Amino acid sequence: MNAGAVQQGRIFASGREARLAVRSGAHRGPTAGIAPGYVQGNLAILPKALADDFFRFCQFNPKPCPLLAASEPGAPRLPALGADLDIRTDLPLYRVWKNGEPVAEVRDLKDVWRDDLVAFVIGCSFSFEEALVEDGIALRHIDEGTNVPMYRTSIETVPAGPFRGPLVVSMRPLKPADAIRAVQITSRFPAVHGAPVHIGKPGMIGIADIMQPDYGDPVAVKADELPVFWACGVTPQSVIAAVRPEFSITHAPGHMLVTDLRNSRLAVL
Repeated sequence: MNAGAVQQGRIFASGREARLAVRSGAHRGPTAGIAPGYVQGNLAILPKALADDFFRFCQFNPKPCPLLAASEPGAPRLPALGADLDIRTDLPLYRVWKNGEPVAEVRDLKDVWRDDLVAFVIGCSFSFEEALVEDGIALRHIDEGTNVPMYRTSIETVPAGPFRGPLVVSMRPLKPADAIRAVQITSRFPAVHGAPVHIGKPGMIGIADIMQPDYGDPVAVKADELPVFWACGVTPQSVIAAVRPEFSITHAPGHMLVTDLRNSRLAVL
């Protein structure tokens, strides 16, 4: 559970309760740990003209982009994730992009929503983090109350139409025995990134300085630890920056959509 969330007292009994708090403005911060047991999702919203290609991009790249749901064009509802869910209001902070550049961060999408927009919700590592913590594996960014460090890598995603670009990974430093256990645990959660894509030697995947993440906050890797890297749902933001669509929307890092799905339902074993 995220220390920052606990300190703020922002712990809710269900995904719906968390969304209502976000919608009303009662909760405005990051969402890690605010609704234990409930699946959270990354968000990418694109014009209908790009939606089919992005859907294929998710199919071709299931590790960084495990698709949980997609909306109909112009529809703000995703019933599969929550009966009353409104994608325009239910995230604490959104990032608006124009021509591949972030131009604003907003609390809701009421002023920018369009009838041709399609929302994609992608699985988030918060789900498997909960399983790791329950197994007794300490996660430093959670203990320190910061965002997980994330890095653009030299690993290329599989292209689909105009969508292509580098894989983004998140990193958690673990002792070797915990790293082995983490592989076993996260392999059970393919809908939320699954097993790590790399362990140790960050230079082998194009990361020059582990203390200089492209997103999130740096955390120390101690002498008796290995950096363990998972595919990350921020990858669509990196790809959007490369594709440069005329208009798009994502979540602001750390500010996810809390759904009514239970993390336990995503485990395959």
